[in-house]
Amino acid sequence: MANDKKLVEAITSMDVDFAQWYTDVVKKADLMAYSAVKGFMIFKPAGYAIWEKIKSELDKRFKETGVENVSMPLLIPESLLNKEKDHIEGFAPEVAWVTYGGEEELTERYCVRPTSETLFCDFYHDDIQSYRDLPKVYNQWCSVVRWEKETRPFLRSREFLWQEGHTAHATEEEAQERTLQMLNLYGDFCEEVLAIPMIRGQKTEKEQFAGAKATYTIESLMHDGKALQSGTSHNFGDGFARAFEIQYTDRENKLQYVHQTSWGVTTRLIGAIIMVHGDNEGLVLPPRIAPVQVNIIPIQQKKDGVLDKCYEVRDILKNAGIFVKVDDTDKTPGWKFSECEMRGIPVRIDIGPKDIEAGKAVLVRRDTREKIEASLDNIVEEVNSLMETIQKDMYNRAKEHRDSHTYVAVNYDEFKDTIENKAGFVKAMWCGNRECEDKIKEETGATSRCMPFEQEAVSDVCVCCGKKAKSLVYWGRAY
Repeated sequence: MANDKKLVEAITSMDVDFAQWYTDVVKKADLMAYSAVKGFMIFKPAGYAIWEKIKSELDKRFKETGVENVSMPLLIPESLLNKEKDHIEGFAPEVAWVTYGGEEELTERYCVRPTSETLFCDFYHDDIQSYRDLPKVYNQWCSVVRWEKETRPFLRSREFLWQEGHTAHATEEEAQERTLQMLNLYGDFCEEVLAIPMIRGQKTEKEQFAGAKATYTIESLMHDGKALQSGTSHNFGDGFARAFEIQYTDRENKLQYVHQTSWGVTTRLIGAIIMVHGDNEGLVLPPRIAPVQVNIIPIQQKKDGVLDKCYEVRDILKNAGIFVKVDDTDKTPGWKFSECEMRGIPVRIDIGPKDIEAGKAVLVRRDTREKIEASLDNIVEEVNSLMETIQKDMYNRAKEHRDSHTYVAVNYDEFKDTIENKAGFVKAMWCGNRECEDKIKEETGATSRCMPFEQEAVSDVCVCCGKKAKSLVYWGRAY
């Protein structure tokens, strides 16, 4: 079939080598470049534009819940970092250190922030005195450095962009409410904007953030059947507050420790978009996150009136709030079609002399390559309707893929066979003991992704040891 014709031969088929396919798409779609420092990535305009869209949409949603943006320093004194022992031990292997300022050796090492808990805690120690100062609901957009051994563009790099929210509350209940509120905000954003379905739940104690009382996560399934932790929200309780002496005077004039949270997503969301929606022709972007939603391709553009009509349609769409461009380069239409597909632009509009004469244009869906005739008189309505259809269809396809690659195992032999031979999530019961969780990871390579909020009993006993089960867990091999 014509719709199955591969236009971009330079991309390795995902069925042949998924890792190479991913790298090919990232490079051919011109999203990033490698820098002179190993593991550090350059965001090219096409890649950074996606992050800007993510940032803009999330920032708006944050502020609707009362979040305020701040900016913390890049460097953390070692003495400050050591105030929270469990936390620093969790990050120690990944920390980059600054030991010189100019040509002078520093009397104390400074780490390049791997995360900013200690910075916020140090700030809150001085800034919070009374219950009237609470809550503090802050967030910062920044980069962090973690010296990862293995890197992959967007998914795992030694420097990456993210946001990290850090809040302080008077009560345990308020902190827990904020923790779950932000997790669900992430989940809604990913489903509504990125068209990626999420499993929402709590991490096991083994997998939770260092220093946290509880960690909650949104988990997604990539096209190759591997899981991706897409966002986390942590309830710190008063552990950090006790380590940093963050106290406030309550209404009864008694000293109390604050209760804290932290929550974040990173540029790995771009990797998720690629691996959930991409195909063998390149990137496929959901309309709501696409920096360019519509690309107009002039057909026989040197003929009188063609470019003028393309510019006219562009301006009409632009004035309606649609992100649109005209490819008026001197390259061939075939090259432009392939380039449009490679970059994942949701809708292509072909306009040539015959189309102008008929008062029509041809709309082409990136996700299915379906061609649709549309009236130029109703082009805004036609495009908006098509983009909503594409957005919905992309989500439904991703959900169908996830659901069809989610399996149930009720005993250990079944679990091991499923993990080994069927890529995807495995739902199985767990007794709650660390020994079973460790054994599963050691013997199968699968990790506990989360204990979903929507619990069900697929069995009465732990899939590993056969003892009485406490929780349903989603398991899987992960990035």
